Amino acid sequence: MTTPLSIDFVSDIACPWCAVGLASLETALARIGPDLDVKLRFQPFELNPQMPAGGQDIGEHLAEKYGSTPEQQAQIRATIRQRGAEVGFAFKPEGRGRVYNTFDAHRLLTWAEAEGEGKQHALKTAMLKAYHGEARNMESHEVLAGLASEAGLSIERARQILAGDEFVRETREREAFYTGNGIHAVPSVIINNKHLIQGGQPPEAFERALRQLAAEPAGLSA
Repeated sequence: MTTPLSIDFVSDIACPWCAVGLASLETALARIGPDLDVKLRFQPFELNPQMPAGGQDIGEHLAEKYGSTPEQQAQIRATIRQRGAEVGFAFKPEGRGRVYNTFDAHRLLTWAEAEGEGKQHALKTAMLKAYHGEARNMESHEVLAGLASEAGLSIERARQILAGDEFVRETREREAFYTGNGIHAVPSVIINNKHLIQGGQPPEAFERALRQLAAEPAGLSA
């Protein structure tokens, strides 16, 4: 019997641990296979909502925000690259270069959710690869529209959304809902609206939790 589970993946494409966490979750779901009927949705969270146009040099940004030195940043990048490699996500060795405002990316992800099975997931994956694997400019409307096209979405519709203010209200409401309910770090993975797993966990942690939840009676009423 297939067990239905709902998963809300709260994250920001600017977060490298979100890339690790998603790849780990995908690995866990592949291991479990058809025993689970998973509805996976991506919810918005901005690490740097006040980031101005043009972004900021990442070394400068990390030093200002966390007080980290270049040596510490290099060590963290190496750790993240290793964790990514373990789950099949390739980070650009020299890093992203700049940090960008990601709100427009979140608007497109909000739109993509209603555009067909798997479209939002495909767009999220494309965005994470473009940002962390290729260091592309993630505030560029042409880059974002191109990624939408790669994910099987209409590039013309994506350009139209980016040129206006569609999905601003919906995206802001979703952000406010999760921060208002105590989500202040990402990735935050919420299962069946009540079970929370945080951080870039390894696949084994996700697999163990998902199997346990699927075995519970409550897991049958996602």
